[in-house]
Amino acid sequence: MLPVCKAVAANKGGYAWGKMAYFVHSMPAAPRTPPAAKKPGRPAKAEPSRTNDPERTMADILEVATAEFADKGLAGARIDEIAALTRTSKRMIYYYFESKEGLYIKVLEAAYARIRRIEAELHLEDLPPEQALRTLVGFTFDYQLAHPDFIRLVMNENMHRGEFINRSSVIQALNVPVINAVRAVYERGVKAKVFRPDIDAIDLHMSISALCFFNVANRHTFGAIFKRSLDTPAEVAARREHVVEMVFRFVQRL
Repeated sequence: MLPVCKAVAANKGGYAWGKMAYFVHSMPAAPRTPPAAKKPGRPAKAEPSRTNDPERTMADILEVATAEFADKGLAGARIDEIAALTRTSKRMIYYYFESKEGLYIKVLEAAYARIRRIEAELHLEDLPPEQALRTLVGFTFDYQLAHPDFIRLVMNENMHRGEFINRSSVIQALNVPVINAVRAVYERGVKAKVFRPDIDAIDLHMSISALCFFNVANRHTFGAIFKRSLDTPAEVAARREHVVEMVFRFVQRL
């Protein structure tokens, strides 16, 4: 009978897949060479296992999944690909996030938590209302420009008509502070008689978001249609000032 040996196929990154390939050889197996004796010395230090650091593992999965969902949407992203890019397994991802949709919701929650956390560090309450409003608008413009994945995630979720955001009480709660911050800045401006007194805080927040969002979401189509580069430093600076000034003049009391 011919001897049979098993070989494990490996992918390009060096990770072994579970499939077994069987090879039949016509020649007798070569005798094994005894292993060389190990030189005395310190034992090799074992690297820490990723399974012993679940927070880091989850953070890595969320980072990669953010890029995958932003680029390919919920339907196009693949758990296999996310697992391969994070040196983990589908089983581990499902253990932490339960399902692909569960992972997608956690990605959305992390994306909103990140921008809201930084907004809270602006300390708008310490600034005069006019400066606070300009600071908030400028921050929103800069953040969205620097995080196009956030814009694409929001665009994808709008294609789902907000289905998964509606499932998340976390996201609902995360957006309360930003509305309160906008309202506080606006009401201080009204009290100081520098802002006109007939604007809803949510409407104001929507207008700020819309102007900054469009600058990222539509810059490629807008630039192609009007043959205008929107990515140069001069163009970005001019557009930023335009958005900040537009919002300020909208609320300014004349």
